Amino acid sequence: MAQSTLQPPPAGASPIQRGLFQGGRRADRHRLAVPALVAAGLLLAATGIVLWARTRPGFDPYGWLVWGHQTLSASLNTNAAPSWKPLPYIFTVPYALAGHYELWLWMITSVAVSLSGMVFAGRIAYRLTAARSERRYAALAAGALAALALPGISDYPHYVLSAQSDPMIVALCLAAIDAHLSERPRLAFVLGVLASLGRPEVWPFLGVYAVWCWRAIPSMRRFVGGGIVVLALLWFGIPALTSRSPFVAASNALGSGRALHSNKALGTIGRFLALQEPALELLALLAVCLAVLRRDRVTLVLAGGVVAWVIVEIGFALHGWPGLGRYMFEAAAVTAVLAGVAVGRLLGDPPRLPGVTGIVGIMVVAVAVATLVPAAVSRAHSERRDLKVQRQRTAQINRLSGVVAGLGGPAALKGCGEPLTRLEYQTVLAWTLRVNVATVGFKYGPATASGRPIVLFTPVGRSGWNVQAVHQVNPACLRLPH
Repeated sequence: MAQSTLQPPPAGASPIQRGLFQGGRRADRHRLAVPALVAAGLLLAATGIVLWARTRPGFDPYGWLVWGHQTLSASLNTNAAPSWKPLPYIFTVPYALAGHYELWLWMITSVAVSLSGMVFAGRIAYRLTAARSERRYAALAAGALAALALPGISDYPHYVLSAQSDPMIVALCLAAIDAHLSERPRLAFVLGVLASLGRPEVWPFLGVYAVWCWRAIPSMRRFVGGGIVVLALLWFGIPALTSRSPFVAASNALGSGRALHSNKALGTIGRFLALQEPALELLALLAVCLAVLRRDRVTLVLAGGVVAWVIVEIGFALHGWPGLGRYMFEAAAVTAVLAGVAVGRLLGDPPRLPGVTGIVGIMVVAVAVATLVPAAVSRAHSERRDLKVQRQRTAQINRLSGVVAGLGGPAALKGCGEPLTRLEYQTVLAWTLRVNVATVGFKYGPATASGRPIVLFTPVGRSGWNVQAVHQVNPACLRLPH
């Protein structure tokens, strides 16, 4: 709405002028109310999912939670795993003020932001198809497919329920695309900066967008410069103060056991293609073909972004980083959007080619969707099995808190030497004992042979823990199990 419409009408204004002013105020309230209602709905849904799932964060998120409370105690150490990334840090530091509720605040935030990715995927697909079609049902079908295909990405629900940042970054990237299509470049840039705080793969795309904003919108130049400075300070400034190197995240990512050992380029492409079902990827490819016929630059740019993202990941893999599938969730999410666009085009405005009628488009959509249903059912069963495993892990973690409390709490164990546990529980034990991850060991043999005081926390069975105090000299620690 134009700014003049929102100015209060002058004294003696006509009823029409006053009506326009009141209508503008109602429109503004509506524009603010809808996002607020959506955000509230996402928070409620996320809270319900967290309570229903009864899972706990994965290895990395527990480390991010440790960063929060260790920052408040001025003892942050980012040398150990997980690798440094600023996105969760900007949440876990303020959440640490809430004490043990930091865990729940992070989980709800992570799930809520992740769920918003479905909203933005649906909006983008709807927008790209509704613009050219009077058949709104086609645009709605496009949005629905894009939204529902997002959680269909391989292992995506696992990362949502374990409070990982990868689905959050997907949501931020999709939100940035949606903001740009809505002609809100400042918001798009802010969302791009936030996504860049989570994964370095976003940096080239943010750089290109920053150049475009700098040239096309001169009033944004200070804004863009400030965003780049903030990005650099958070990625490299904090590690420079709290670790052995400003580039500790890059060095920690080298030598991963999950890195590709065969052809890294083909292996990375294979990992990307395994994220989505072949039928969905064929629909995305069809969307690109239709975009070429229609000279639809927006769709082609999105497709180019998918290719560019995979190329960047190949470069990272060749450098020595693992090139995991979850690092390409963003490209897979845009692939889902493109598949939705293909559905919208075929249903609402099929190509006018010799021998091709509208019924052919409907048949293509029907066949594609029919092939996706069995795959969706199979993945649902797989996720159900994974949920069962994660709930068993939750019982193990909950039991650990009780064991530590029974021994007198974290304060009673501080003078008893280095705590050690299995690698998978390293960050969990650090969170439970309120210490840095770097102070929790996982190499039992060398620690035991060293002769120094140690306390072993060994998981036993599905929900038990065996605690052993070894080489103790502190009288207060001799009462611990030996």
